[in-house]
Amino acid sequence: MAPFEALYEPGERVTFGPDLVTQAEEQVKFIHSLKRAQSRQKSYSDKMRRPLAFEEGDHVYLRVSPMKGVHRFGVKGKLAPRYVGPFKITERCGSVAYRLELPPHLAAVHDVFHKCLRVPEEVIDTSQIQIEPGLTYEEHPIKILDQKQRATRRRAINFYKVQWSNHSEEEATWEQEEFLQTKYPGFLPSTTNGVRHNSLKF
Repeated sequence: MAPFEALYEPGERVTFGPDLVTQAEEQVKFIHSLKRAQSRQKSYSDKMRRPLAFEEGDHVYLRVSPMKGVHRFGVKGKLAPRYVGPFKITERCGSVAYRLELPPHLAAVHDVFHKCLRVPEEVIDTSQIQIEPGLTYEEHPIKILDQKQRATRRRAINFYKVQWSNHSEEEATWEQEEFLQTKYPGFLPSTTNGVRHNSLKF
């Protein structure tokens, strides 16, 4: 008798027979179906992921906590950078954590972080932006890198991949043709009878 049955009451006696074997086989099939579905969903998700791994000696940026009222590394304000650093990786702790070499003024911060870091190439360098005395800066399109067209039920919409002043090609954005014509007239090549000439500045 099981301890549970001794404490409460005898449970239902299960007689070994064809019915029990059939139930066990159905349960095994159900478990295999769940595992196949889990594997299939994982394969779909892995297509959108990329391997994220760092080596000792690499320099990475740390993401600043976005939680309200939480200020880490002395970074405050809405316009503060989202990443601080770069910091050198000194040790790999397991498969998802790394130990970083932090400066003396961050001695109170635990030096082991999750692998949700960012390499320097993925963080925008704000030092290239020229700030005017009035704390403003001018930004305008300087080059078209690519173009594409998206068709809707009523019309076709043209998009242009634009490189902006004070930014590199990696920071180019896709903009609608209507926005560029309205905001920056003369930037796009002229059209004739609704057809745009292929004289884009690539």
